Amino acid sequence: MFDKTILFTIGQQMKDKGLSVAVAESVTSGLLQCAFSNIPDASGFFQGGMTAYNIGQKCRHLLVEPLHAIACDSVSEKVAQDLAMNVCTLFTSNYGIGIVGYAARVPEKGVRSLYSFFAIAFDGKIVQTGKIETDAEEGFPAQQYYTETVLRKFLSNLGTHSKNTINHHQAG
Repeated sequence: MFDKTILFTIGQQMKDKGLSVAVAESVTSGLLQCAFSNIPDASGFFQGGMTAYNIGQKCRHLLVEPLHAIACDSVSEKVAQDLAMNVCTLFTSNYGIGIVGYAARVPEKGVRSLYSFFAIAFDGKIVQTGKIETDAEEGFPAQQYYTETVLRKFLSNLGTHSKNTINHHQAG
């Protein structure tokens, strides 16, 4: 289902660098958690995750600002950033990944194309954000595309941080 080479490389780098990750997801409905949990020795770096599917749960558990979330149907770069930052704290992890979006068109809300926003936090700072657009079919194909894209983005970001980076930030 997921690219095993990417998963293996993420796992190896996380273990080699002594880093940890947690995820907060909505649009991917647990697929990121599934992907991370299928990496060999995942318990050595994967702290866990949360799927918060509605605005109330995102606000309650992941401290998303409610007025902003209501105004954007909880689909924005800011909401993804809030998820990424707050899941780090909630799970005591170095990295946090947040993702929100649409896996189905919602014409009554003006959503005619499928897209998501993701954010990656490291060491208390947002280090990457982005919008992912897809022409995939609604539902699982779109969710899988978002998941695979975020895993690739995470892997490319992972190459820029090491245990030395953490120690430098903690000492400063």
